[in-house]
Amino acid sequence: MHKALRVILTAVFAATAASAGLAQAAAYPERPVRLIVPFAPGGASDFVARIIQDKLGNELGQQIVIDNRTGASGYIGVEVAANAEADGYTALLGNIGTMSINASVFPKFKVKPLDSFIGITQVVDVPGMMVVHPSMPVHSVKELIAFAKARPGKLNFSASGAGSNSRLAFELFQQQADIKIVMVPYKGGASGASLAVAQGEVPMTMLTSASLLPYIRINRMRLLAVVAPERLSDMPDVPTMKELGYPDHVVGSWQGVFVPKGTPQAVVTRLFPAIVNTMKDAKVIQQLGTASSAAIVSKSPADFRKFWEHEHNRWAKVVNDVGAVAH
Repeated sequence: MHKALRVILTAVFAATAASAGLAQAAAYPERPVRLIVPFAPGGASDFVARIIQDKLGNELGQQIVIDNRTGASGYIGVEVAANAEADGYTALLGNIGTMSINASVFPKFKVKPLDSFIGITQVVDVPGMMVVHPSMPVHSVKELIAFAKARPGKLNFSASGAGSNSRLAFELFQQQADIKIVMVPYKGGASGASLAVAQGEVPMTMLTSASLLPYIRINRMRLLAVVAPERLSDMPDVPTMKELGYPDHVVGSWQGVFVPKGTPQAVVTRLFPAIVNTMKDAKVIQQLGTASSAAIVSKSPADFRKFWEHEHNRWAKVVNDVGAVAH
């Protein structure tokens, strides 16, 4: 009798919990949702956040408040998000650097993204670009390599942080091209690093299209190649790094939405379709296209997790190969 009662009570409690979860999902969100962007305004992450802000707010029925938290290659914003209450009212727009690269570059950072967050879905992939300041007497990657070989260690490139994918991609390029160009990291992420080239402080960089295209269009930078799997449809004459003999340079800056570990499943279930619908919106797709960026969503949070783990392992190897671990 006692065992039978226990079974009945367990079933009742399970039903009650499921009902509460459904009620929570129906009610959520009841107030504005904060979206942390771990970089300064003007970079690729901020660009994406402001494009999806209104549409996602409409999908959820609440305002999306963008909170730029800069510093430490994105770690400060990641830490703030990881330590926020896991109630669905704080989300993080993480990218390839903050969520897949930093853990290997900065092993002393306390927050380990894979252990501290739930991934909702990928939202976008922003292609990278290699550019030089117009004062540079080079018009191709081949000419850049020859110019650099004649001046070993005397040229600089800007990066959006010591652990950024732009820095790692450039370091990998240097190894394969057998040249030596010195990194200059800039605070504020891609916006600071791109402005440095536009103003002539640093002669070259390899950053995302979202950060570089505004300067390319007004001839403040010269585009040499794109860092993407294929040539861009709106720039068919610009070669990819892969075409030029650098097969590892086929990735841009993917971005995704994450919530702190412990966030209720009901909230995750509510957020996933809202974000997917946002990324399928024609206006959002058109606005992303102005920076040659593509809206890409995952099949499910579980599918996004698999992709995220693969990226983490992939970049851990690159960090080790180029010796980019910070001590």
